[in-house]
Amino acid sequence: MKQRDRKKTRYILSLGLLLTGSLIFFLCNVGIGSVSISFRELAGCFTGAETDSTVRNIVMDLRMPRALAAMILGGALALSGYLLQTFFHNPIAGPFVLGISSGAKLVVALVMVFLLGRAVKISSFALILAAFAGAMLSMGFVLLLSGKVNNMSMLIISGVMIGYICSAVTDFVVTFADDADIVNLHNWSKGSFSGISWSNVRVMAAVVFVTFVVIFFLSKPISAYELGEAYAGNLGVNVRLLRGLLVVLSSILSACIVAFAGPVSFVGVAVPHLVKSLFGTAKPVLMIPACFLGGGAFCLFCDLIARTMFAPTELSISTVTAVFGAPVVLWVMAGRRKERA
Repeated sequence: MKQRDRKKTRYILSLGLLLTGSLIFFLCNVGIGSVSISFRELAGCFTGAETDSTVRNIVMDLRMPRALAAMILGGALALSGYLLQTFFHNPIAGPFVLGISSGAKLVVALVMVFLLGRAVKISSFALILAAFAGAMLSMGFVLLLSGKVNNMSMLIISGVMIGYICSAVTDFVVTFADDADIVNLHNWSKGSFSGISWSNVRVMAAVVFVTFVVIFFLSKPISAYELGEAYAGNLGVNVRLLRGLLVVLSSILSACIVAFAGPVSFVGVAVPHLVKSLFGTAKPVLMIPACFLGGGAFCLFCDLIARTMFAPTELSISTVTAVFGAPVVLWVMAGRRKERA
């Protein structure tokens, strides 16, 4: 009984830590920047008190949408990584590592180049659909290889190669584009939360929220699947349907991220492991919301560094996430090697 109480206390404290961290990083992202904004001015923007119009515009039109996007998309990316790790039973699987993000980036870039070159405006849903098509295409190649490659390490290497191929084609398309609007895709192709509007936030929030709810209701089947496909089948879980849902749902989340922020590296791999270590459990009913909160807090923190460390120059978000995420991946790989030894 005492052990159960200790676990419950740990879960509550861990969840509280993630919520507190998310709130702190969110406020820091909104308040810190090239224009200094005091806490009183920041509070005035939220409470409706009389505030300088310039400050209000900076907070409400620039920083708030960007911070919300970092939180929503960061959570979606971490959750997508968790689903892929569950699907492949591999702790290093993730949208970026398996080349899924790069495939989504390629199709989005091609669609944007084609339409922007003809002065056609692209809706947010159209970008998500294009990214989803690219994600599913890359996922199809990965699944095809998974049926032919028994070694999961080779599958990861294959995914990385698919990602490099897609990224090379995307860079080629973006580099040789003539239109000024298309040339600006270079920043997006490196990963960035800049330029997010309120309309973008509404679309991504709707897509991610619906996907999150569906995933949360799959907590019990996922829990059984983690113990093995045969075990899940004996419990009455439709394993083939569940695997299909994991692929589609992870691809939707990956597509949403790439459509608005471009490819963001290592978040989908690193955050689920950090959250598991924090909570001391792998229960999906806890991991699903915890991964979302952890991914949001992680991306808010990284975006704050990307904006402020070398201001006014802004780093790409993938540069910062790689600095903090790559060591976690190395730690996981070293841990697995020790277990095998």
